[in-house]
Amino acid sequence: MKVPINSIRVGNVIDYNGRLYAAMKVEHITPGKGGAFVALEARALKEGNKLQERFRSGETVELVRIDDHDCQFLYKDGDGFHFMNKESYEQFTMQEDQIGAQRAQFLQDGMDVTVSMHETTPVGIEIPKSVTLKIVEADAVVKGQTASSSYKPALLENGARVMVPPHVAAGTRVVVNTETGEYIERAKD
Repeated sequence: MKVPINSIRVGNVIDYNGRLYAAMKVEHITPGKGGAFVALEARALKEGNKLQERFRSGETVELVRIDDHDCQFLYKDGDGFHFMNKESYEQFTMQEDQIGAQRAQFLQDGMDVTVSMHETTPVGIEIPKSVTLKIVEADAVVKGQTASSSYKPALLENGARVMVPPHVAAGTRVVVNTETGEYIERAKD
């Protein structure tokens, strides 16, 4: 179905010049002089190469239908991230650039995710908004800092760094936002 380029969002799949591309970055630009345009960065689904293209605001592109499937993350190895479709039990692999580095670091074995697919090709993934992780290492509290505005760096079990309140020590389980990588609260378990 033809849609205006202005309505394309990250994760949408378009048919452009006979190839399927997954939008990775969409930027709406209004220069001071001249007409507005959309800068699109996309990855070809089959070939894997990248496309960087500028479209005028009024142009239309072919939007491709995508199906969402409930899947389970199995494990990560040298080949990529392995998932299993919970309905058909088929396994498939995704690369880190398909998932996004920020989200990939929060994947945990056995985690339930939603994978967007075009026919049998995975094109995007939706992971839970928050995960519970253990703090492996935390800096000491600096005396004299107020509790309301001071945070200290901590290292999580998955290797990610997060800023936590001074009262949180190593060994504590915390809830982290997977979209921003920020501390939310101490785990209640």
